[in-house]
Amino acid sequence: MSALAKNYNRKKIAFKRGKGSFLYATNGKKYLDFVQGIAVNSLGHANPYLINAIKKQSKKLWHVSNAFMIPEGERLAKRLTKKTFADFVIFQNSGAEATEAAVKVARRYFYSIGKPNKNRILCIKNSFHGRTTSMIYASGSKKMTEGFGPRVNGFDHFKFGDHNGLKKSITSKTAAIMVEPIMGEGGIKKIPDWCLRDLRKICNKKKILLILDEVQCGIGRSGRFFAFDHAKVKPDIVPIAKGIGGGFPIGAVLMTKKAASGINHPGTHGSTFGGNPLAMSVGNAVLDQIFKKGFLRNVQTVSKYFHLELKKIQKKYPNIIKEIRGVGLLIGIQLFKDQTKFIQKLMDKKLLTIKAAENVIRVLPPLTVKKKEIDLAIKIINQVCRELKN
Repeated sequence: MSALAKNYNRKKIAFKRGKGSFLYATNGKKYLDFVQGIAVNSLGHANPYLINAIKKQSKKLWHVSNAFMIPEGERLAKRLTKKTFADFVIFQNSGAEATEAAVKVARRYFYSIGKPNKNRILCIKNSFHGRTTSMIYASGSKKMTEGFGPRVNGFDHFKFGDHNGLKKSITSKTAAIMVEPIMGEGGIKKIPDWCLRDLRKICNKKKILLILDEVQCGIGRSGRFFAFDHAKVKPDIVPIAKGIGGGFPIGAVLMTKKAASGINHPGTHGSTFGGNPLAMSVGNAVLDQIFKKGFLRNVQTVSKYFHLELKKIQKKYPNIIKEIRGVGLLIGIQLFKDQTKFIQKLMDKKLLTIKAAENVIRVLPPLTVKKKEIDLAIKIINQVCRELKN
């Protein structure tokens, strides 16, 4: 009997090794992994470049604490700010820590300019920003918050796509609007580019901050470094995680100089492990690959092909597949019926996928996926559709 708590509904399968887009199970079977740790393994399993970076750093220094200078973190922060909107970076260990820190940054900013009551964060109802006590209330999901009271105050919500509801929800106490440019757990729903641009205008007009949560959709997954790059907007605060570590736990908050001004003082925020030399070396290695000339262009090319092929299957089986969603390699296949059976059939045929809300199957290949691996996935998805039709 397992001593692990039963808070996960785990598949009855374990893996002994991985390589690129594939996982090899303890039962000897080979699976095409289009979960990749839920959009975490941006460069696939056992990437040689990352392995070498970890080996080199592990022989030098793992952890020293943020009481000292960490050159590897200085380098990673400088590279992130040089390539993005940001002026400053705070390193964390996970996505939930990054979104928590993003909220702290926003609230501390208004506190620092003499507006301590301007501290509420406006989010999309049934979104996802992490599993900490405050972030489940930020997400506005009754299911996620059940049994975890008392309620953590400070969050307001509007419905996805309800622009009028959004505007009415902004009060004199609103500090920031926090949304995912592409909702992951929420069903791979993309906020349209025009809407993101409008959010920026609203924040400017109301003199509040814009937080764009790129934990799942960032670091090249959309075909651009950030998903909001498609809309050409400039946020104030961006939490990241998942793909920046390529499988190693790294989170971060990117901030403009203005947004960072409140928290840019010793003692306002901290993390024991965040930004340690080992993690920072891995993050730098991931950026080495993603910043390579042509890397993101290739993500755009292969993802365009994948979307086109999936839409062909949708057209072929219109009573099974309702919609193909997403951008780049953050893909959602929305079904008319519950997706559990479909996901199991895909797994039976050695293709791994994962659930999202609204009967959506999340498809998350590594950014290094090959066309022939996409073809294999398309073949399996087509076979499952044919079986379910019959």
